[in-house]
Amino acid sequence: MTLIHLFFIFFYIGLFAVGGGLVAATFMQQALVEQYHLLTAEKFYSMLAISESTPGPIGINLATYIGTELYGPVGGLVTTFGEVLPSLIVIIIIARFFSKFQEKPLTKSVFSFLRPATTGMVMVALIQVFSLSIIHTQAFESNYDFIKQLTSSPRPTLDILLDWKAIALYELCLVILYRTKLHPVFIVAISAVFGVAFL
Repeated sequence: MTLIHLFFIFFYIGLFAVGGGLVAATFMQQALVEQYHLLTAEKFYSMLAISESTPGPIGINLATYIGTELYGPVGGLVTTFGEVLPSLIVIIIIARFFSKFQEKPLTKSVFSFLRPATTGMVMVALIQVFSLSIIHTQAFESNYDFIKQLTSSPRPTLDILLDWKAIALYELCLVILYRTKLHPVFIVAISAVFGVAFL
């Protein structure tokens, strides 16, 4: 894939990813993992986790990371510019004309349908990330040896399929977030250390 093609992929993503970074991540996953096979599912969601854990908008972080991973610093610049350019164009147009149209029935109707659609797209990204986090990644990659082990092992199937350490960490983080006032950045740091040490 050429850099020009990659630019237009990210321009398309930036243009239609209404709802923020997780919606953009859904588009990126469909294009780069499912359609063009430039990244594996495991690699993509690892990049997504890093992008979400670092400062800045997740969609732009992820675009920069993917471009740099695939084509070096130039690729990072190309994908970042492709991701950001539609937003710049649209926000300039909105800033110029939206105040005149925001109370129009048609404008309100458009936004009333965009909100649930955006919520659904965010949920798709959430379910995909959650599934890949707690299920052994070999199951997502059609690994013949893993599938053979899964179907022939005398152990319970769930013990092979699910990553119980990741599930335990997930539940622990939920408890900490809901029962304490610990800032989420510390949860991210603790999870990173846990992943290096135990997973």
